[in-house]
Amino acid sequence: MSESSPPRTAPARTPLADAPQGGALLRSLTGLLARWLPGQRWFAGKGRPMGGLTLVAATELLPCTAQGTTPGLLHLLIRTRAEEGDPAQAPPSVDCYQVLLGVRPALPPALGPALVGRPTEGPLRGRAVYEALHDPRLAGLLLERLRTPGRIGALRFTPAPGASVPAGLPPRVLTGEQSNSSVVYGDAHILKLFRRVSPGVNPDLELPLALAEAGSDRVPAPAAWFEAHVQEPPPDGDRSPAERAPEPLTLGVLTPFLGGSVDGWQLALQSLGHRTDFTSASHSLGRATAEVHTALAGALPTDVLRRPQLEQTANGMVERLTEATAAVPALRPYGSGLRRAYEALGAFARRGGTCPVQRLHGDLHLGQVLLTPDPRGRGSHWSVIDFEGEPARPLTDRRRPGPPVRDVAGMLRSFDYAACQHRTGGPWVEEWSRANRAAYCRGYAEASGNDPLAQRELLLAYETDKAVYEVLYEARHRPAWLHVPMAAIRRLAQGAD
Repeated sequence: MSESSPPRTAPARTPLADAPQGGALLRSLTGLLARWLPGQRWFAGKGRPMGGLTLVAATELLPCTAQGTTPGLLHLLIRTRAEEGDPAQAPPSVDCYQVLLGVRPALPPALGPALVGRPTEGPLRGRAVYEALHDPRLAGLLLERLRTPGRIGALRFTPAPGASVPAGLPPRVLTGEQSNSSVVYGDAHILKLFRRVSPGVNPDLELPLALAEAGSDRVPAPAAWFEAHVQEPPPDGDRSPAERAPEPLTLGVLTPFLGGSVDGWQLALQSLGHRTDFTSASHSLGRATAEVHTALAGALPTDVLRRPQLEQTANGMVERLTEATAAVPALRPYGSGLRRAYEALGAFARRGGTCPVQRLHGDLHLGQVLLTPDPRGRGSHWSVIDFEGEPARPLTDRRRPGPPVRDVAGMLRSFDYAACQHRTGGPWVEEWSRANRAAYCRGYAEASGNDPLAQRELLLAYETDKAVYEVLYEARHRPAWLHVPMAAIRRLAQGAD
């Protein structure tokens, strides 16, 4: 154990969270956090007025009220609630966020951009409160906590058995992420911090652990993780807190950092920019996807969707199309053509068709796969990352088994997205997309024994559903990109491959 490592058994008492200090702490930070949270990339409530903040848990990882220049480190779980709106509309959203705050009497100039504010009351009155991940000293402490098993207040740190995590690795925060935050330590490990958290094991911990146990080398195995164990108040009419067994909240996962790797999105854009063949890479990516699916099916429960479930699935797709068409006028001319894909799925179910379901990646695209050169010069290796699923969906939905063809459809849509980034466009770009989509499916079929094209009704329905989702997303968040899924919508409405 290094000199900077925390003790294996740390005191559970967290003074700032103790009554009456917990209420004073929240009061002192409420105004600062209410202004700061909506400006963070990972905050999901943008555009909605905040109705209130509630302190779920506060844990001092380093004392925050000590004298001297040593920084404090405060871990918070904060529940936010949107302002009450029209009662006829959906109820206001309630989210729980993980926040790590550094506390110093005076903030060094280098940390100026990380400032959250200075409380004017409470136990942190007059101190500089700032985003802790940008302080190398505090980000380094977080790694040391992960290296040593134990519990501190509401937090439990768990290194994976047999994992080797070196001490003293220099941290750097990655930029550009949307829903989470990541810190790279040296060139050895990367810590992914989940910002919006829910009770239950996050799939980005659960599935890589299951794959590691199954011996898969397609997914980096977790080296350590940490969770929060908190007692949430029960809903009205529910059992008392003493009778409920709360699930932990997964807060962060430390995994090996794949240095020298390039994600599939960048590789695809390079291929398009230089007009080079990419089908070999797409074929091997299809094989990698199938290997991950096969390993997950062997490690975790599976099931089969039959007529009632498939008809319900088709109906759900129709409902999503109806909602998207109402919101995006550009979709309306293609509504009847798109519905044919869902009608074909219903007909497939009535003919006795079935569909296997299992645990999936859930948000598979070219940005979620990394190609790493073999250090021995024997080619390259695809790895699959980010098993969190679509962060906007509830955690229970993301942990639910689904058809493997859903992941396949997501990757096929990603090839289309890459092709649409090419400035010149034209027949060559369209052929690039078709060729790589076909190569990916061939690789998947060879490795799994199940050809995604063999049950065309399933693949077409899921690809159409994905394209409709993309239209709605782009219209709301990136209108300049709306033409990308609309190109697929026109093709899919015509029933083209």
